[in-house]
Amino acid sequence: MTRSAPRITDAGVARVFDAAPPEARRRLMALRAMIYDTAAATEGVGPLDETLKWGEPAYMTAASRSGSTVRLGWKASKPTRVAVHFHCQTTLVDTFRTLFPTEFRFEGRRAIVFEAADEIPADALGVCIAAALTYHRRAGRRPKPPAP
Repeated sequence: MTRSAPRITDAGVARVFDAAPPEARRRLMALRAMIYDTAAATEGVGPLDETLKWGEPAYMTAASRSGSTVRLGWKASKPTRVAVHFHCQTTLVDTFRTLFPTEFRFEGRRAIVFEAADEIPADALGVCIAAALTYHRRAGRRPKPPAP
């Protein structure tokens, strides 16, 4: 990935990233870059809005309205864990669980979580992010798994 994420302009979002311990911040920033890179590479998504939702950085397809919000999470109570959250009232996480049963650790119907030692499977996570960012455009369709 090109790591083409723009500079953070929302002060609240910047504070959330700054509050995370160094390793969690590094991982969150890498996940943020992946969201932006995936949006740029996914037809019809358009620019993303970055804001806070539920106190977490959230990425929305405000211009195209093609997708569901993707959020990044970290909690002081679990300082080595970061998460990519998806809207729990969608079928996204259930679909990801079917497509990638061994690639990820899931938290209910809302998140993919990573511990500090976990390798992040970028190709598989890119499929998940693209599916979320195009959810309203593709509702009812399953995302394509990565080519072998």
